[in-house]
Amino acid sequence: MSEKGKYTTIHYQQYLGLDKLLSTQVLRSEELGDPAHEEMLFIITHQVYELWFKQIIHELQSVIAMFSEERLDESNLGNAIARLNRVERVLQLLIDQIGVMETMTPLDFLDFREYLFPASGFQSVQFRMVESLLGLPEVNRMTYHNTKYSSVFPEDQQKMLTQIYENGTLFDWVNKWLERTPFLRLEGFDFLDKYKEAVKKMLEKESRAIMASDYLTNKEKEKRLEMVGGTDSYFKSILSREHYDDLVKDGKKRMSYDATLAALFINLYRDEPILQLPFQLLTNLIDIDDLMTTWRSRHAQMVLRMLGNKVGTGGSSGHEYLAETAKKHRIFTDFHSISTLLISRSELPKLPPEIKKKLSYYFTQT
Repeated sequence: MSEKGKYTTIHYQQYLGLDKLLSTQVLRSEELGDPAHEEMLFIITHQVYELWFKQIIHELQSVIAMFSEERLDESNLGNAIARLNRVERVLQLLIDQIGVMETMTPLDFLDFREYLFPASGFQSVQFRMVESLLGLPEVNRMTYHNTKYSSVFPEDQQKMLTQIYENGTLFDWVNKWLERTPFLRLEGFDFLDKYKEAVKKMLEKESRAIMASDYLTNKEKEKRLEMVGGTDSYFKSILSREHYDDLVKDGKKRMSYDATLAALFINLYRDEPILQLPFQLLTNLIDIDDLMTTWRSRHAQMVLRMLGNKVGTGGSSGHEYLAETAKKHRIFTDFHSISTLLISRSELPKLPPEIKKKLSYYFTQT
């Protein structure tokens, strides 16, 4: 293409395809001779959702491509974080958009609801792509009328969803990235041994503090000590590879043992310069999971407000189904669980000077 051809002018209307875009708000109530004013809001709201889903998919696919490389350099990590930050902002918009939909009253919705059958938000293949790209396990998905979730889609879309899992989800690739991080193989510093010692000291300190308390009754002390014992049991999940692997086999954990140790190290020593970006990335994934859960919960509440306990237009149980997905369709719960394994900075094993140097930017050490 010539230089002149590269810089041809284009009109705003043409560039955005507005003639086509703005002609797609076709009201079925109007076509069927019973115009309902609120149907326009319903259509536009859902079309905007689909446009934002497309943007989220665009961002997630690019981040997955970065992590699928054998080596993820620092500049790509920064780009991945920026794009996941954008995904967070978009998800917040989707949550806020529900408030716009709720300016329509339940009675307004009934003016055109009968014309929607059997269309349903459950049939949004883009939303299923978002869930799949993030890494929602297929086995954890709630069924649709006791059939596989993807059964509502044409064969080509079902293959596309299957392909996402075959190529590796964001969860899969982040797990592999954590497994190959060098933080657990630092010469002169056995992280796991030092961590075990710190946990033991911390739990003993808590137990002594409980027993020395002048404000607790003997019964209250006994209860508090039981709680410390429960915490001790949880720490055993990370202090024993065998025990952790059993939890993976039972479906209680998804991340590998090595990936979990790396994530724990990043969280504990996140103040070290080199670990700040990895920590931000793990925080992004937790935030996205939380926002997805919030969106599902708000969506469920909106459906309850609009329909009460009526069956959804797609034949699902409406509010009940959506509320269940908010509980069961979490993706990055392993990262949430890291918080249980954290110990205070005052108890944190000190890093040897040579290790601190490796975890610092070069210019700060010269």
